[in-house]
Amino acid sequence: MKLSSSPLSTIRFLNFNSPLIISPLSFNFPKTTFTHFPNFSIHTTTSSPAITADESQLAPPKLPPHLPWLIVGLGNPSKKYNATRHNVGFEMADAIAESEGISINNVNFKALLGRGFIGNVPVMLAKPQTFMNSSGESVGSIVSYYKIPLKQVLVVYDDLDLPFAKLRLLPKGGHGGHNGMRSIIDRLKGSRDFPRLRIGIGRPPGKMDAVNFVLRPFNKQEHEELEFTFERGIEAVRILLLEGFDKSATFVNSTKAMEQLG
Repeated sequence: MKLSSSPLSTIRFLNFNSPLIISPLSFNFPKTTFTHFPNFSIHTTTSSPAITADESQLAPPKLPPHLPWLIVGLGNPSKKYNATRHNVGFEMADAIAESEGISINNVNFKALLGRGFIGNVPVMLAKPQTFMNSSGESVGSIVSYYKIPLKQVLVVYDDLDLPFAKLRLLPKGGHGGHNGMRSIIDRLKGSRDFPRLRIGIGRPPGKMDAVNFVLRPFNKQEHEELEFTFERGIEAVRILLLEGFDKSATFVNSTKAMEQLG
């Protein structure tokens, strides 16, 4: 089956050549090999008065720099797929971007890309434009070019096996029949060791075919429910980046969190 020609992913279920300056933090995307992506650095000014011995006792300790993250939302390009179940990954990426003031308006690696910060953690947001079945072409290229550790790659996508509007955060796993995830795992040389945030879209009603169901748009009530889901998803991502996977997974996956979503 030729993956690049189809927008479907499941049966079951920038150009970055110019620097972006954000004071006091700045980063560039040089074409080189490094352990962190991109090359973030903290700039200090020489115009500030020297800190005295007494004042040095009050100065906060220097914290180690945060590793940057790649956050990928999966979906299909083209307006006709907007607001469909299969594009909730795109919608979550857009919600994160809006919340954190990040513009996803650069094109590179067959993706729409945005870069910025969540708290003091550098992030790149990506929405592959290859169609769902070939998402790995984009994600694999970004990961390879910037040498991103897989534990710093979060993939957000739709899941037929989760109740509608529920979230599930996992540290790793298989594709579960989702061809977008299948493509990514294949492009990462079979590695499944990257976190993923699954968004429940529920099962097809009656005898509706799953392929048609995932491309079905949400109704008004479903959109309202998803707004709450996206808010929780944004908070889950903040906790993940700033406090670690375990705290974020507890927030997302606990019985209390699931009840609040119900």
